[in-house]
Amino acid sequence: MNEVVRLRPPRNQVERRAVGYWLTNELTWTAVPVVVLAVLAVIITPAAPWLLLAMGIVLVIGVPYGVIVPFWRYRVHRWEVTEDAVYTRTGWLWQEWRIAPMSRIQTVDTARGPLEQLFRLSSVTVTTASAAGPLKIQGLDHELAAALVERLTETAQANRGDAT
Repeated sequence: MNEVVRLRPPRNQVERRAVGYWLTNELTWTAVPVVVLAVLAVIITPAAPWLLLAMGIVLVIGVPYGVIVPFWRYRVHRWEVTEDAVYTRTGWLWQEWRIAPMSRIQTVDTARGPLEQLFRLSSVTVTTASAAGPLKIQGLDHELAAALVERLTETAQANRGDAT
């Protein structure tokens, strides 16, 4: 436990199913405005050309974004838990590497929205006293996430520091 905790690349990839989850999520956020604009174009006939143009712009930007970003996120997102710390790397264009020493962990939470449940995934949030906010590990298998929360809770209790 006397080992110095240093920022380094985490080793573990998120679950491969996270790509499908992120893909579905991103494309849903594109589909909703497209459908709304299409319905409005049918209802408001004089404005139809402008609404259809807006719909086309949303499609041209949203579909490539929705298809590319999930695969890029999968390549970038990493996590690791050691006896000393929790390591995360997130982002796709702006990447963030974070570390939380076990002695600084205040709470550990897990969340599973409806779409995550469909893909059998879970997110784990590790809260510390850091001004940068909590560490989030998204795209974990839901059983692995439950085991991870249990392990982090046990390890944090064993490493009681000041947690501030």
